[in-house]
Amino acid sequence: MRGTGHRLAAAGGAALIATSVLAGCGSGDGGITINVYKYPQESFQKIVDNCNATADGYQIVYHKLPREADGQREQMVRRLAAEDTDMDVLALDVTWTAELAKAGWIKEFTGQAKSEVEDGTLETPLDTARYEGKLYGAPDNTNVQLLWYRGDLVPTPPKTWDEMIEMGSQLKAQGKPGLVEATGKQYEGLVVLYNTLVNSAGGQILDENGTKAVVDDGAVKALEVLKKFATSDVVDPSFSNFAEDQARLAMEGGNAAFMLNWPYVYAAAQKVPDFAKNLKWAPYPSIDAGDEAEVTVGGINYAVSAFTQHSEESFDAVMCLRNAENQKFAAINDGVPPTIESVYDDPEMAEPYPMRDAILETLKSASARPRTPAYQNVSTVISTILSPPASIDPQATADRLRTELQDALDSKGVLP
Repeated sequence: MRGTGHRLAAAGGAALIATSVLAGCGSGDGGITINVYKYPQESFQKIVDNCNATADGYQIVYHKLPREADGQREQMVRRLAAEDTDMDVLALDVTWTAELAKAGWIKEFTGQAKSEVEDGTLETPLDTARYEGKLYGAPDNTNVQLLWYRGDLVPTPPKTWDEMIEMGSQLKAQGKPGLVEATGKQYEGLVVLYNTLVNSAGGQILDENGTKAVVDDGAVKALEVLKKFATSDVVDPSFSNFAEDQARLAMEGGNAAFMLNWPYVYAAAQKVPDFAKNLKWAPYPSIDAGDEAEVTVGGINYAVSAFTQHSEESFDAVMCLRNAENQKFAAINDGVPPTIESVYDDPEMAEPYPMRDAILETLKSASARPRTPAYQNVSTVISTILSPPASIDPQATADRLRTELQDALDSKGVLP
């Protein structure tokens, strides 16, 4: 699919950066412009600059999507539906791959591009880029939640949800901070929390094909755990209104001993030195002693638009964007976990990314969200039915989920 095989390897040794020029504008030297659409990432401009320094016959231009995921998806879906040829490379939330592939809006990775993406990439992030056995994305960064705790209050972190709740209760009884912060707001963060509990309990929400709502006994057990937590004395009173940042700020404010959140909280905590010196991390708590939690992965996959007029250059740019050196740069400077396993062993990662071993360990047993072209509908149904978590009635809630998820799966088309 490429005329010059060396271009992939050459571009793979560089990085990408961000600028704000109009879509479709040509590059300064009159060559080809490859328009990359991605959420606002602080250090992405440097990555683009590095890639442009070695690009062969094209220049990459970074267009910032809205900060919120729903806004990102809405802009891309509408432009792809209009077959906009100015969109070349798209940074997709891992949950959107199946939807856009099913719609025929992104290109399959084949040949050398497919081999380069698969070589050395962790399996769970790679799995989020596949649909019906084909590769439609190149994992850029991934994400898994960890258990964060205050080392000055907790000498040994809990291994299970029950232990965490018990430890928090004991701290509160001693007049110390004992709350557990987590994401209970009616949005994707609540879906991620529930999906992790379901997978950790060995359950299923949808079948493997993503066409049938299962919501089995494991999914019911997950509802029982979520209900127990949401009605315990260690849940934050604002749990049902908390997204990631609200949970982080509450933890930093001294209200809690534990938090379930993404690794970005470590970099954010450095702005609060008295808090940061006691912030520790451990693997996500399991449901049953002796088991490992199967934590839901997040992250971004790069896709190439089906309507690009520069396919070869777009795939080439992707190879540069997500190579090992650039993933290390993004991890160190923006706190986003790499998808290439070898990056975790780089000595330069040790100081800025001290939780790297815990992240890698978690990634190796991690799980994806339900894979279906109707994921947006599925997510909306789950977050609506589970909100607020304290109102969950495990068996009745499971029955409702099964019915309404099947209705969501039976809908047609891509939602705007």
